[in-house]
Amino acid sequence: MLFHMVTGGPTPVAPFSHAVETDGFVFVTGQMPDTPERPGLLPDGIEAQTRYVMANLQTVLAGIGLSLEHVVSVRAFLTEFKRDYAEFNTAYRAFFPPNRLPARTCVGVTGLAYDALVEIDLIARRDAASSQPSTQQEG
Repeated sequence: MLFHMVTGGPTPVAPFSHAVETDGFVFVTGQMPDTPERPGLLPDGIEAQTRYVMANLQTVLAGIGLSLEHVVSVRAFLTEFKRDYAEFNTAYRAFFPPNRLPARTCVGVTGLAYDALVEIDLIARRDAASSQPSTQQEG
């Protein structure tokens, strides 16, 4: 099992690894809509927050030699589900081709760290052709 902390990746809001890898599957921790340069400072609105979260997920994946093409499943958490669901879907859809959408669950929750509107975690699959990560810790 490998525990990944990506250099230049998002600042963790709690004690966790950016990703954990086992048997070719990569479990990426839920990401927040902030940046490493400005932890806890969030953009306004669900569209902007979704784009920031997806950018953070892309940073983690890239740091371990993967991309959104490797994603097989996504879980999204929204604090204002009824209000934000349609706009969230519009922003989210821009990151995946229509014929290559991962499995997804979207859940309404009562709160997230930093009072964020959205948090997303995902599962990716490393195939034999994917490059191996450069920063890892075995556990």
